[in-house]
Amino acid sequence: MYNNYHNYPYTCPANTPMYNPNSMYNNCNPYPCPYYINPQLYNPCYPKQFPQQYIPLPGKTDCKNPICLKDYGSKPFVVNIEDAAKQNKTFRTTLWTGKHLQLTLMSINVGEDIGLEIHPNTDQFIRIEEGQGLVKMGDKRDKLDFEKKVRDDFVILIPAGKWHNLINTGNKPLKLYSIYAPPEHPHGTVHKTKADAEKAEKCHR
Repeated sequence: MYNNYHNYPYTCPANTPMYNPNSMYNNCNPYPCPYYINPQLYNPCYPKQFPQQYIPLPGKTDCKNPICLKDYGSKPFVVNIEDAAKQNKTFRTTLWTGKHLQLTLMSINVGEDIGLEIHPNTDQFIRIEEGQGLVKMGDKRDKLDFEKKVRDDFVILIPAGKWHNLINTGNKPLKLYSIYAPPEHPHGTVHKTKADAEKAEKCHR
């Protein structure tokens, strides 16, 4: 298959959608294929030769246009959560805090963990976006009889009243987002490090 302006083969599959938000970016590679193109300059599979044709997908961010990571709750809010989670470098940042639900981003350094904790009245949902780890849960802090290995795209559901911990067992930061219902942290919480989080928790007590 050949395109309209050049006689070299069009290497992308003919049935690949050109406006596909799921295949736009790969670790901020500026010239993915497929990608959103200017129809007046049609050369979809050789953008490096014609960089002026590259147009970012509306609403999508890349390394040059990061998401502003702050607490947007409780106003209506839409975000690419995978991009936000991978961009986050803090131990914890609240991204949205409402009356009944809270969304936080976390980045767990190599060899570190979230810390053994329990939320008596809060259910928790965690999704891993990057990295790998080991989750432990149990009814007593000294008896964590539930263990599972987790990695990219895994979710963890933690019932209220369960002791739990998540340990980074990989060789890069563990990027995740966590949903609490009801909210667990004050609106606008930012803990740059685990030490900051532990200090804030002591003050909160």
